Formats: sequence, structure tokens, C-alpha cells
Amino acid sequence: MDKSLEKSLLVWLKAQKKACGLFLKLSLWLGMISAVAMVAQAYIIATILDGVIMGQQVVPLTDNAQMVSFSVSIDAYTSHFIALIALMLLRALLAYGRERASFEAGKRLRGHIRAAVMDKLTKLGPAFIKGKPAGSWASIVLEQVEDLQDFYARYLPQISLAGFIPVLILAAVFPINWAAGLILLLTAPLIPMFMILVGMGAADANRKNFSALARLSGHFMDRLKGLSTLKLFHRGDAELKVIATASEEFRSRTMSVLRMAFLSSAVLEFFAAVSIAVLAVYFGFSYLGHLDFGYYGAHANISSSTDPQIVGIPFSLFTGLFILILAPEFYQPLRDMGTHYHAKAQAVGAAEALITLLEHPEPEFVGQVRINSIETLSADHLEVFSVDGTRLLGPLSFELKDNQRLALVGPSGAGKTSLLNALLGFLPYKGHLLINGHELSALDLAHWRQHLAWLGQEPQLFHGTVRDNVALADPTLPDDRLWHLLAEANISDFVKAQPLGLDAPVGEQSSGLSVGQAQRIALARALGQKASLFVLDEPTASLDSQSEQAVSSALNRAMAGKMCIMVTHRLDQLDQMDTILVLDKGLIVQRGDFTTLSNTHGLFQTLLRENIESVADIELVPLSVSGSGTQLDSDTPVDIAAEPTKGEAQ
Repeated sequence: MDKSLEKSLLVWLKAQKKACGLFLKLSLWLGMISAVAMVAQAYIIATILDGVIMGQQVVPLTDNAQMVSFSVSIDAYTSHFIALIALMLLRALLAYGRERASFEAGKRLRGHIRAAVMDKLTKLGPAFIKGKPAGSWASIVLEQVEDLQDFYARYLPQISLAGFIPVLILAAVFPINWAAGLILLLTAPLIPMFMILVGMGAADANRKNFSALARLSGHFMDRLKGLSTLKLFHRGDAELKVIATASEEFRSRTMSVLRMAFLSSAVLEFFAAVSIAVLAVYFGFSYLGHLDFGYYGAHANISSSTDPQIVGIPFSLFTGLFILILAPEFYQPLRDMGTHYHAKAQAVGAAEALITLLEHPEPEFVGQVRINSIETLSADHLEVFSVDGTRLLGPLSFELKDNQRLALVGPSGAGKTSLLNALLGFLPYKGHLLINGHELSALDLAHWRQHLAWLGQEPQLFHGTVRDNVALADPTLPDDRLWHLLAEANISDFVKAQPLGLDAPVGEQSSGLSVGQAQRIALARALGQKASLFVLDEPTASLDSQSEQAVSSALNRAMAGKMCIMVTHRLDQLDQMDTILVLDKGLIVQRGDFTTLSNTHGLFQTLLRENIESVADIELVPLSVSGSGTQLDSDTPVDIAAEPTKGEAQ
């Protein structure tokens, strides 16, 4: 990974720590207090051992044998033992408190990041979300946010402790023995130096691992949702190979990360062990009398001993014990930082995808204008763009007034759904999109959407009950109102037949319901919003004939006296529409009512011919063309199979 990119990611990660509140600082302070208690504990242990061991007297037993007896009573160190036990309990409580504070800091951070991700996805809307498989979004929201936990709970506090604890120990060691302090000071940089060398590629390995996980999640979830279709077309074996390839890539990336983690830990343990061994050798040779430097002042007073080999030792047993007890603790914070270094690499790898998402430009809807109802909706030289800036639609112009219905038709990719997404506030646009004369971008977007009832070709029901889904916009709706909405949507009989009625369960992705039943429950929910504008995107595309008729009749009743914009490929539903816009390649190529367009050479007539079976029962009123206008002529036959000519362009 590029160093400048990694540095910017770390800056972003550290900037998020304010979401941890006071718990991150509390974890750090508890760790510092525990370090002070650890030094005090080492001091007491060294004092007890020095007093007990060096307080002995050697008493002659026979001419050739001696027996050792202790002149120092254990009772003299009762207060030391009490203090030692108290310090042990205190450190245990501090360790517990630090773990709890660290976990809470990470928990708050994860909640903050997840909320930011979900808010961003809400603002970007379904037009952006559909650009990636659902499994990829699940990987970002779940796994990658989860991998930030240890960075804030362990790594960040450990950085400060890795600086504080060694300095504290050096401050305790140098006044006693400068040689030991110098050994600690010179060997300390070895650990972070080799930690950096080993971990240089860890962030990049984790980033590649996250990418492999996102691909695997996307492959698996999409194939699982389409399992029936794959079996129907005998594509199961082929897709198994695709998933196996993605799984193998993820396994390889994971093992690469683990190799780095284990190598880092082994290197840190090795250099810590070597450094402590050097210190132990120094004290060993000093006690044997082979080294005579590092101490301050006169030799230690051990004249009570009759053994000439221990007379003249340059420092007391307390000095050696105290420093050797502290030596492992001196390196432990650095080793812990190395252990948690993979948490930093994981967080950096996860942060790249999170920053890309959170900093993605979104449609600019910052207005605060609120409207009470929708009276007019018009577009003037409107251009709609994708989230990455590609023009999808326009320029085009049209106007829709109260109680009017507008249909958008055209081949796939003509820009019909893009226009609806712009109207819903999910895509950026240029030109003018006016609601009651107010620019859409000037409206309060949340308040604007309260005037809309949206129904798409894929009904979106949520895990819960029928009551929860129908009353989603207003949970306070009484039961009689809910039954009325279900009746309007032609689904009340089905719900009444369920043992639990309104409390009948609805599974994830509408499991347990047919597409037609799910669509009619979604329609009942839309009817309960008291909307001024119905926005319909192929509402009957996935339905059988019976369900289609039920949904269509319910929509016709609900839209009476309301404004409506509908995208559809079913041209037999357009005879009740006031205006039809025919789109092709992002432009309006024809406009008019059903009768006019069906008798005019152009794209609409081509689409009508392709759907001739669905409109066989509709009586067409022929038109005769005169000049630039059209006139009704009931005696003129119409050949809807004629070759289309170039339609109206705008």
C-alpha cells in the first residue's frame, strides 16, 4: 500500500476516536496506574527476598560442615506481604476495568461508524446500493466495521502505554544501576524496529483480504438468492466452481495475513528474550565478581557473610532482583504493541473501503422548504446523472398537474427508472425539476418523501409481521384501518385466513409469501401513507395474470384524484393515462395519450406491435394526420405493423 495513502488512512482512523468518548482515556489512565502499581509490587518483592535471603547467618556445626540459620524473622515483613497482596488485587481490578473501558470504547466507535455507513447508504439511495452485490455491503457493514474494534480498544491505548511504561521503569532503574538502565535503553528499539520491518506489508495484505472477502460474500449471497433459477437452468456446478475459486482466494489471503501475524509475534518474543538474557548475564557476572561497573558509590555492605566469595559485591541482591523483575515488564508493552500491530493493519485495510463509501459524493439536497401538497410537477431541460457523474437522461422537459397520470415507456436502458430515482432524491441532476414552482433540491427531502407512495417491481417487505409492514409509515394505525388498507389492496382475505391474522409472520425477503401476495401487502403499505403522488416502477412486472389484475384494480382505485408517474412495459395498462412519454437513449422521442401514440408511426407503435397480444382486446381509435397536427378519423384504417419513422425528439 502506498505510504501516503496509509498515512492518510491512519489520520482518519485517529480522528474517529472522539466517538469513543471518555472510555479510551479511561483505559489509558487505568493502564498507567497499573504500571505504577507494578513497579511498587516489584519493589516490595525484591525487598522481601533481599531481607530474607541476605539476612541469614552461617553458624558452625562441625569442623568440616556448616548449617545456615536465619536471623531475620518473617514477621518483620508482614506489612510488606499485606501491601503485596493489596497491590495484586489492585492490579487485577485495574486490568478488569481497563478491559471493560477498552471494550466500551470500541463498541461506541463501531456503533458510530455503522450509523454513519447506514446514513450514507440511505442518502445515496438504492440507485447506488444496487451497484454492488448485497454480500459486499454486508461485508462492509459487519466484518470491516468489526475489525476496527481492536484498533481503538487495544492498539491506540497500547501506543501510549508503550511509551509511558518503559520510561517509568527506566526512571526507577537508572538511579540504582546505570549499566542496567543503559542495556534496557539500547535494546528497547530493537523490538519496534523489527516490528515495523515485519509488518510493512501487513496493511496491504489485510486490504487484499477484505477485497477477497467482499467478492466471496457477494458471490455467495447472490447465488444463494438465485438458487432455484440456477438449478432450473442447470448452472449449479458452474457456480460452485466460481464460489470455490473465490473461497480459495480468500483462504490464500487469510493465510498470508496469519503468516505475518505469527512471524511478527515470533520476532518480538525472540528479541525480548535476548534482551532479558543480556541483562541477566550482566548481573550474574557482576555477582561472581567478574564485572565491576554500573553501580554508584561504594560496594554493597554484605559484611555479615563469612563467605569471602560474596564479600565485595558491587551492589546488593535487592538491586539485581528489582531490575530483573522489571525487565520483562519493560519489554512487555512493546511486545503487546507488536501483538496488536495486526489490529492496526486490519483497521487500515478496513478504513480504505469505509472512507471510499463515506466520502462518496451524494446528491445535493440541502433545502428546508416544505410543501403541504403537490399541485404541479415539471421538468425543464432536466439532465439526470449517475452517482459517478455519468449522464443517464436528458435533457428533457414535461409538466404534470394535479389529478394527472404520466406514464414512462421505452426500451430497457432508456432512462425511465433514472428519472424516478432523481424524483425520489437518489440521483443528482442539472436543469430544473420543480415541485409547485420550488426546485426539488431546495425541498426538505425527508418531508418531500412523505408525500410520495413508491411501489416497485420487487416488493420490499421486512422481517416482522403483516401489521409491522403495513403500518411502517405510521405504527399508530388502528386495526380497523389496517384491515381497510388490506381490503383496498385485495389481500385482506389471505391475511384473515392466517391463524395469527395481522400478526402473521413475514420472513426476510418476503419468505413464505408469493410475489403477488408480497406486492399487495406492499401496496397496502403504500396506500396507508396518504400520498399526493404515486411513483410506480413496473408494479406488475413479476406478477401472474390474476395477481396483476388484483394489483392494477387496487391501484386504479387508490390513484383516483391523485397524481401518478408510472414506468411500465405493459402497454395495455396505458389507456387510462393522461400523458405517455416515450423515452429512448435518455431522450423523449414521442409524447401524447394512448390513442394518439398508438396511431402514430414511431417507437411507441413498435413497442405496441411487440406487445400485440396484451392489447388485442383494446379498441383503437384511428387518426388521420394533416400537416403538423392530428385529427380523429373513425373511417381510416390503421396499420400498426407499419415500419416506424423517426419520432419526436426533444
